[in-house]
Amino acid sequence: MTNVIKLNFIDRSNDSSNSDIVFYQKNVSMEFDALHVAWKVIRNCGQGCNHPFTYPMEMECSASDSWGNFMPRLKCYNGQMFHVSEAASGNELSFKGPGTSSKEVQLQNDLIRGAISACIYKDGRMLAIKTAVAPAQKAVFQFKPTLWASVVSQVVEGAVMDSAVMSAVNTELSLLGVAATDIVLTGGGPSKDATSFEFRLENVVMS
Repeated sequence: MTNVIKLNFIDRSNDSSNSDIVFYQKNVSMEFDALHVAWKVIRNCGQGCNHPFTYPMEMECSASDSWGNFMPRLKCYNGQMFHVSEAASGNELSFKGPGTSSKEVQLQNDLIRGAISACIYKDGRMLAIKTAVAPAQKAVFQFKPTLWASVVSQVVEGAVMDSAVMSAVNTELSLLGVAATDIVLTGGGPSKDATSFEFRLENVVMS
């Protein structure tokens, strides 16, 4: 698979209410009803307009502690474990060694006291978060090569989406083996004959 997938959102819908478009991933290691982070939000993209963006394979991990300290991001890969531990200068995030699964990024709380929040970033934006990770516990992150897309309103990029957003129509788009593709939105509109919003991939270039 290529290191960066080139994506191009195209609005061919009949939506006249200027809805927002959100793309996100699901941490499949978490429970089914877990909330998810709005990774990429596209705003003010009019009918017939497009919005190019990229999906890199690389990820970064970070953590914050119960004292409100945020630790520098570190590149991370599946099969690795990181941890937050107490150093002479204060709490720090560092690589710990191989994880217990080759499909996961793991982040363990090795502090004596105080919970942490563990975060994964992609393309500089937050992709996933696990809060309230207690000492001796770990956060586990696993992602399929798919993006989820939805038509939403009042969603903030990098913030956890509420259950109302998650109950809306959400489409899973497979990026397995894809090097570049258009993501086309159709449907919607104010008339009684309006169809549901639909996302689909067009002009797919395989890697």
